[in-house]
Amino acid sequence: MIATARACVLALLFVWPGQAIDDAARAWVQAHRPAVLEAPMREASSRGRFVLIAGGVLALFAGPQGRAFVIESVLALAPVNAAVEGLKWVVNRSRPDGTTARRNSSFPSSHAANAFTVAAVITRRWRRAAVPAWLAAVIVAYSRLFLDRHWLSDVAFALVLGVAGALLGAFLQRRLRRPSDVAEAA
Repeated sequence: MIATARACVLALLFVWPGQAIDDAARAWVQAHRPAVLEAPMREASSRGRFVLIAGGVLALFAGPQGRAFVIESVLALAPVNAAVEGLKWVVNRSRPDGTTARRNSSFPSSHAANAFTVAAVITRRWRRAAVPAWLAAVIVAYSRLFLDRHWLSDVAFALVLGVAGALLGAFLQRRLRRPSDVAEAA
């Protein structure tokens, strides 16, 4: 599973044609930016973490399935956010809007990584909720492009990172449950 995630990341890095696609995607998004979407995109971008936390709190009270979802999400989000913050510091990429703060650099998008991670965990646990979960994640990711805060490659890598984190979270949760399953069987 880790090898698969690593191979996906390396494949993305090797096939990505570079800044030309980022520039073209930015130009297209900014040229097709209707004023009516300004407020919803700001809300999607700024309220995403609140929705994530509120959903986690609600899930805690939804019985064993909800608690298992929260545990798996935390096991997925912790390494994803550690990777995001480490990469931001190492890569130090300027944002499309010109912001250059190293501690908050562009690559990769933490908003998109968190949204994609949770969407992948939801998809694994509740297939019926997959479409709304991925739709919400895509809206959050698009809001980052719309608001000129990230390049397309920042969001694309966040997708890979989020899915890899969800796979890791599922793997870790299975590993953590095994000792208790063995004790119950005995």
